[in-house]
Amino acid sequence: MKILDREIGPGHRPYLIAEMSGNHNQSLDRALAIVDAAAAHGADAIKLQTYTADTMTLNLRTPGFVIDDPKSLWAGRQLYELYEEAHTPWEWHAPIMKRAAQHGVHCFSTPFDFTSVDFLESLNVPAYKIASFENTDLPLIRRVAATGKPMIMSTGMATAGEIDEAVRAAREAGCRDLVLLKCTSTYPATADNTNVSTIPHMRTLFGCEVGLSDHTMGCGVSVAATALGATVIEKHFTLNRGDGGVDSSFSMEPHELLQLREETERAWQAVGRVSYGPTAAEVKSLAFRRSLYIARDLKAGDVLTRENLRCVRPGFGLPPRHLDSLLGQPIGQDVTAGTPMAWALLSGSPQT
Repeated sequence: MKILDREIGPGHRPYLIAEMSGNHNQSLDRALAIVDAAAAHGADAIKLQTYTADTMTLNLRTPGFVIDDPKSLWAGRQLYELYEEAHTPWEWHAPIMKRAAQHGVHCFSTPFDFTSVDFLESLNVPAYKIASFENTDLPLIRRVAATGKPMIMSTGMATAGEIDEAVRAAREAGCRDLVLLKCTSTYPATADNTNVSTIPHMRTLFGCEVGLSDHTMGCGVSVAATALGATVIEKHFTLNRGDGGVDSSFSMEPHELLQLREETERAWQAVGRVSYGPTAAEVKSLAFRRSLYIARDLKAGDVLTRENLRCVRPGFGLPPRHLDSLLGQPIGQDVTAGTPMAWALLSGSPQT
């Protein structure tokens, strides 16, 4: 599949998405600086989130509308206030997308309702992302699929049955190009709760490209996912975690994004194909294998022993597996120490 001119699949290094989310901290200048930094440090795409507090929730403080999990990064925060702080103003989308285009980087977004899909269509985005928390919103999935644009869908919390429903809804509504992202919807996530072994199984089960939406720290989990066939990697991105913001604590900084680009590409290159025997690059190294060499000057008729026939480097003599069958046999001609052993050196007819 493709997003614009960028092919996505096992034959290409992972497609890296830098998720801006709310890391702009309500500054357009900072948002544009995030685009600049992501482009300079290896991102293939910048991703936004398109919503307002009113399209996400109700402005209430009753149970359910305030985060009561004491372990949450946002413990005690009212949902409406949190989304008001984190949302990307819709009038910023066009300048952010223009800046990304100037760098040759894709820019698209996660819509959260029909109005945001309509708005993003007016900007002619090249693709859409469905967030984990919306992967059961089948009407939204159908609306996005009907655009005919490539879809990337996170699968956090979803059962295999729920993913199947979402994939069927997307396909039936017109989606041709689909990527599912293995995702753990905790912030941050831990490596031992990521289960990237699901990636090849998901590819087989749903017959589409599969990647990783990675909320862990560092790039180790993304590298492991790449080794297991992930073709898309998404990570939250910020200029500096110390600047704060709703998503900053689990977001990558520029130097870490560059490391992610380098290491996932290296992992992709390393996967290669099933291969035995020397590669083209290894052929010259065959000379440094052990082989059988005459270790002392010998006269014709002398018998080969462990003292005068040794297994040493380099590798231009007979292979070591022939040592036992050669011991006790007479040499057929005068030879000097350092002569690679060959069948033609034996008495009688040369052997092959």
